[in-house]
Amino acid sequence: MALTHNVWAFVFGIMGNIISFVVFLAPVPTFVRICKKKSTEGFQSLPYVSALFSAMLWIYYAMQKDGSGFLLITINAVGCVIETIYIVLFVTYANKKTRISTLKVLGLLNFLGFAAIVLVCELLTKGSTREKVLGGICVGFSVSVFAAPLSIMRVVVRTRSVEFMPFSLSLFLTISAVTWLFYGLAIKDFYVALPNVLGAFLGAVQMILYIIFKYYKTPVAQKTDKSKAVSDHSIDIAKLTTVIPGPISDSAVHQPPVMHNVPETQIQVTEVKSQNITDPKDQINKDVENQSQV
Repeated sequence: MALTHNVWAFVFGIMGNIISFVVFLAPVPTFVRICKKKSTEGFQSLPYVSALFSAMLWIYYAMQKDGSGFLLITINAVGCVIETIYIVLFVTYANKKTRISTLKVLGLLNFLGFAAIVLVCELLTKGSTREKVLGGICVGFSVSVFAAPLSIMRVVVRTRSVEFMPFSLSLFLTISAVTWLFYGLAIKDFYVALPNVLGAFLGAVQMILYIIFKYYKTPVAQKTDKSKAVSDHSIDIAKLTTVIPGPISDSAVHQPPVMHNVPETQIQVTEVKSQNITDPKDQINKDVENQSQV
């Protein structure tokens, strides 16, 4: 039975390493865009800083376990390298305000915070107690890693745009969380399994939000464009129907069309109708002509 658990732990551990590696590579298109435009635009640095800190904590936690934490060490070591590259690129192309805020968070969390945790655990805890304390801390920060992409949800809801919330990252975070959940159950590690339950849920929420604002904003945009087109057309008609009084020259007056073979009675009826019905434009032209004659 123990051998079966070890086999499942190894299988889910390898799968977790592969999928987590893909998760770490998911922001690559984002940073390709940042490098091309030489601007971080509306992207946030918090997910990458939090992911780096979480990877550092999980390495420290896995080192406290007797051999069963090897697969945790391998993937989180790779994650530390990749997340460091992301942060360097982000800081390079960020504006001054964003760069300073990113460096502050990085210094407080990844250097001072991590150093404080190591000192407290090494000086005040031993053996299984240290493992429990570290496990609790890892659970807390793993949840923050899963929740970090949700910081952009407020922007998505306000702008109704998913431009800065990549779907691929949310998808692979969900798959990774499910895989590591089964890994934690296989090795009977509560601290590995618990945060991934919430991670799977938060990843699903992100994907639902993406689908809502990705595929249901198009009809609204079309309606807005149509209304705008109608409005512009109405304005053009209004401009065309506007008459600006001005002096009328003799060359601007056209001769009436020549009428051939029209009965005299019809001509008289037409003249009577034209006398009874006065076009406002003709009245304006007459008034302007009278003023020019005076």
